[in-house]
Amino acid sequence: MLHWNEYLQLSAGLISVVNPIGVIPTFIALTENRPALERKHIAFICAASVATVLLFALVVGEPILHLLGISLASFRVAGGILVLLMGISMMYATHDRSRHTPEELAESYERDSVAVVPLAIPLLSGPGAISTIIVYAHSQQSWSHYLLVTAVIFSVASLVLAVLLTAPKIAGVMGHTGMNVVTRVMGLLLASIAVEFIAKGLQALFPGLCGI
Repeated sequence: MLHWNEYLQLSAGLISVVNPIGVIPTFIALTENRPALERKHIAFICAASVATVLLFALVVGEPILHLLGISLASFRVAGGILVLLMGISMMYATHDRSRHTPEELAESYERDSVAVVPLAIPLLSGPGAISTIIVYAHSQQSWSHYLLVTAVIFSVASLVLAVLLTAPKIAGVMGHTGMNVVTRVMGLLLASIAVEFIAKGLQALFPGLCGI
């Protein structure tokens, strides 16, 4: 089993890559003309969708890697690079096209519900979040480990729900500048965790590097 500090690292990394604070402006823009009860419903559906996507990655991630003949070490390096790019993007407060595209956001205004697309997928539980879960989830093979990772997923989904339910208040208190600052700090944390991903993956792929 992983040490407790590694589960804390998973929690911090997952919160950073999901970045519920960063999605507040989009959530407000997509729901501004909807009644309060419907906004709450969208928030609940979005949080449930985030949990579902990440749990799906937890359950089927490794079998899919085996089916495709991809080693965990290789996936750790690839996932680390993806998460690193997301972290750099967040530090510069730029839009990450791996999470959404202008076309997807434009289409979302015409849909009855925006809870699943684009809010849950790909804004919150995008490729970076899925990669993070797969890398951490299959570092150990035990029921207690999977239960703890599941607990982390539900904790992050609960945080997403809390943030979306209070989005207008948070936006009013923090303002655009404040949310950018939080996003940059999360980006720095995410980039640091991504470097750990890449380093451990390269270590597994090239054991000789340990002696250099």
